[in-house]
Amino acid sequence: MAHIITDLKETFKKGNTAIQLIFINVGVFLVVSIANVIMTLFGHSFEPIVNWISLPAWLDRLLIQPWSIITYMFLHVDILHILFNMLWLYWFGLLFLNHFSSKHLRGLYLFGGICGGIVYILAYNIFPYFAAVRDLSVLMGASASVMAIVIAATYRDPNYQIRLLLFGSVRLKYLAILFILSDLLFLTNNNAGGHFAHLGGVLGGFLFAYCLKHGTDLTKWINWVLDGIVSIFNFNPRPRKPKMKVEYGSDRQKDYQYNKQKKVSNEEIDRILEKIKRSGYSSLSEDEKKKLFDASQR
Repeated sequence: MAHIITDLKETFKKGNTAIQLIFINVGVFLVVSIANVIMTLFGHSFEPIVNWISLPAWLDRLLIQPWSIITYMFLHVDILHILFNMLWLYWFGLLFLNHFSSKHLRGLYLFGGICGGIVYILAYNIFPYFAAVRDLSVLMGASASVMAIVIAATYRDPNYQIRLLLFGSVRLKYLAILFILSDLLFLTNNNAGGHFAHLGGVLGGFLFAYCLKHGTDLTKWINWVLDGIVSIFNFNPRPRKPKMKVEYGSDRQKDYQYNKQKKVSNEEIDRILEKIKRSGYSSLSEDEKKKLFDASQR
């Protein structure tokens, strides 16, 4: 078991940001699912706990659980829901990283999720159609975050072609249009909140890519906060280095010795050159020849 945990840690550390986000989502899913099974076996409902990390549409409830605007985008309670979200996150996350940085992916995941959550809350509080279910509605899942990543990648490379089963090669821009139209057409079905959140993710992804192209990074503040949190948990004060001891007298002594040796060496070379001038190179001893050769290599 220890080896498995170690392997998972190494995979998480070495993986790109898309892999790390998938690890976090799957980890939360497993914890929530196991906790749900345990509480059910003991005759308790797990729903109240899920509701505390899901995003409520009711503003009064949102005020007492503001963290849910973040936690909801990592929460899945259905195996097919997390499976498809993670597959899309993996595919489009890799495509996104071809054009943007890892920090951009990390930041956009949260920024797109926040945009999706805001659009969802606004829709349920503005449109009378949702008045009867507003107080009981909650939002969960990474769909809005994934949609933001899809749209940003599409904005950057709209003509990139992907192969779909039964449909063949399809350009990203047409796939994105299909996603948006399907969300618009199903705004009044049983998963209306999810479709509004998708559209919020679309808006977030477009704003990110558009503004970044014009020099403004909308995810900068998110990454600044995340880097601050990581630095707190990784706080490891460096041991204070001892002050360097400078011995000026010793340095002067070393300089004197070096200059003295250099002067002696130069005088010896001058003597050898004078001997060559008088008697020729053949008159030199082996030791003198070696000194002359060593001097020529300096």
